[in-house]
Amino acid sequence: MAIRKIVELGKGDVLRKHARKVQKFDRRLGVLLDDMADTMYEADGVGLAAPQVSVLKRAVVIDLGEGDGLLELVNPEIVWTEGEVVGPEGCLSVPGRRGTVARPEKVRVRAQNRRGEAFEVEGEGLMAVCLCHEIDHLDGVMYVDKMIEDITDKVEEEEETEEQPTEV
Repeated sequence: MAIRKIVELGKGDVLRKHARKVQKFDRRLGVLLDDMADTMYEADGVGLAAPQVSVLKRAVVIDLGEGDGLLELVNPEIVWTEGEVVGPEGCLSVPGRRGTVARPEKVRVRAQNRRGEAFEVEGEGLMAVCLCHEIDHLDGVMYVDKMIEDITDKVEEEEETEEQPTEV
């Protein structure tokens, strides 16, 4: 496995391109998925799409760190959504910045695993946000395109306040 370089917004146009459907479910796809997972974990992320590591293929990895383990999605597509939530998001390709985004509260995604076998996954809350965020990457869409409000400064202020000892 290898750690790949995460492309940052504004440093190349790969993040704005539409990723191609995966046709071959072979060893190279397995290596890509393994490398993406290693890269995501190394960067302390919860999701990563192939275009973020300069590969224009429809592949995503997600691990919320909640004990469910790694979720690999090849050729994912959202087939159903319900509700709406507005919350903070960040992105490994937009370091140091956060913003509020409206996303579906619940989603169902149809995808394939690394062997090409079809499956569906449903997510709500953070999983729904991650599924939508990562699938957007496959279509060249970034969370900053959907951002309602930039909250970078607010988050930094809250973090600084939390780190400071409270006087009693």
